[in-house]
Amino acid sequence: MNAPHPPKVAGIDSTVPAPAHTASPVSVGPPAAAVPLPATAPTCASGPGVVLQDRLAGWVSDLTTLHELTERLSRTDALPAALDELLRAGAALLGARRGLVVLEPASPLDGPATTTALGLDRADLGHLETVPRAALPHALLLDGRTGRELRRPDLLAEPDLDPRHREVAARLGYAAVYGVTLNSLTAEGGSRYGDGTPLGRLTGRGSFAEADDRGVGGGGPGTGTGAATAADGVRGTGGPEAPGGPGSTGVPGAARNPGTADTPDLANRPGTPGTTPLGSPGTPATHPLPGAPDVFASLGNPALAAGPGVLHTPAAPRAGVAGWAEAPRGGFTGAVVWFYDEAGEPDERRRHLVELYARFAAAHVGRLSEVEHTRACIATIAEELLPSRLPRVAGMQLAVRHRSGARGGGDWYDALPLPDAALGLSVGSVTGSGPSPVAAMGRLRASLRAYAVMEGEDPVAVLSDLELLLRLTEPARSATALFAYCEPALRKLTLAGAGHCPPLLVGDRRTEFVETSVSAPLGMLSCWEAPSVELEAEPGETVLLYTDGLLRRTGESMDRAFSRLHSAAAGVPKALRGDPGAIADHVLRAMLPGGADGEDRAEDVVLLAARFE
Repeated sequence: MNAPHPPKVAGIDSTVPAPAHTASPVSVGPPAAAVPLPATAPTCASGPGVVLQDRLAGWVSDLTTLHELTERLSRTDALPAALDELLRAGAALLGARRGLVVLEPASPLDGPATTTALGLDRADLGHLETVPRAALPHALLLDGRTGRELRRPDLLAEPDLDPRHREVAARLGYAAVYGVTLNSLTAEGGSRYGDGTPLGRLTGRGSFAEADDRGVGGGGPGTGTGAATAADGVRGTGGPEAPGGPGSTGVPGAARNPGTADTPDLANRPGTPGTTPLGSPGTPATHPLPGAPDVFASLGNPALAAGPGVLHTPAAPRAGVAGWAEAPRGGFTGAVVWFYDEAGEPDERRRHLVELYARFAAAHVGRLSEVEHTRACIATIAEELLPSRLPRVAGMQLAVRHRSGARGGGDWYDALPLPDAALGLSVGSVTGSGPSPVAAMGRLRASLRAYAVMEGEDPVAVLSDLELLLRLTEPARSATALFAYCEPALRKLTLAGAGHCPPLLVGDRRTEFVETSVSAPLGMLSCWEAPSVELEAEPGETVLLYTDGLLRRTGESMDRAFSRLHSAAAGVPKALRGDPGAIADHVLRAMLPGGADGEDRAEDVVLLAARFE
């Protein structure tokens, strides 16, 4: 009889039914608990077919675990969430409780370094920062002084341990450290499944085919992956040549793999049909195990259906959860380490799984890092195209709140001193998101300033000239805009809008929308025209100019969003009505309880407050 398969990692249930020759899997614990990986069943005298089926069941279990974990990681769309998921998945695979990931950009232009921790608070991170960099575990990986992995199974027993590191380790309560590199450049090339990683490297069991160019042993019966490659920095498993063979120290509860060295490597016998050396791009292969292609195809990994160790290497990199993720150029150098409360280290199978998971994570994190860096660049450019500060005009106080969307938008605002102690106020929005609308926003704002200086007392003429310019130079683009000519001494506004939201007047005795005429956005009609509106404000009243992003971010219909904005402005406490900045902050909190920098950041938000004294 074969030994039953224990549960897999982190309570993940396999989607593939258990083989008939094994017992039903044991019920698993909560996802956060570290569960021992299934060990290879001992060989049995029933024949080589049963042995191969038993090994295939182990591969399916490990592949299913990796598939589930990489699926979770691929569903993250922000860098902090991806790093948190990376730490949690690695902790579950390795049986650790705490972890730390550090990303250092390849260039200072790529942004600052990023640090994310699991189970460590700010005080703990502060203690780690007091340790000299040369002694920090993650710094050893970042500086390339330990290869691709770091194994320190009994940290406090090391005689040459830095005294400060020893003190911090005792204070924080960790006695062992394991870590791997997380380098987007390494994930881009080199050894990864899809361009030559043997299946034995994936599952921690014996390789089914030789890959001499990688230095992986594989050959006859009882060999396994006896030796490790210099590039991998990870020792092999199962073979008698493996250093620290049976009985080596591991994480408590994580057994080694019995029976691997005794299993004949039938798939690598001379003359086995369909076997092809690894790393042969575009070479199809016949799977040596009947029925295995259907099993691997059901896991969503068609390349492994070609055969264990006989991968159909694609000519071009693939993208996907269980496949060949291409990392962006440039990228970062990173390291992720996990801390153990007791002395010990993960066994070979766990380290192999973490290694493969870290390769996928490096590519995914690299993409997210590049996306966030691009978004930050677009946001910086958008901010630089807007006024760096608002002017000071006698008789009027100004305040503005602006938040860029996640993909970058074309919303703008402006406050321009004009002749005769007047002031020009404008807000607008270019349709679309990304770099192109941001650039168009800069052009329109600069043009509007020129027209306002020449004919600012006539807002209709200003918008008419802006519409003509947009129609002649960018006929495929449209925009909304509102321009107001303010005379602070008279507390008078003359304004015109082109498809824009109406201003909101807030005072002690009234809170109402300014009735503007219905008009089309700029660039929508062959000839734009709309009458202007005049407004006289009372002392202490504030006019709010805003873009539609403030309404759309509420997630409600426009009618309900307008009602919500009116209620928010009417509910401003009297103590705050003398400060336009406080009024803007109160309205933003009421409209967006999650904050202007919350999860729903698809739309730009502009809120310009002008208070008459």
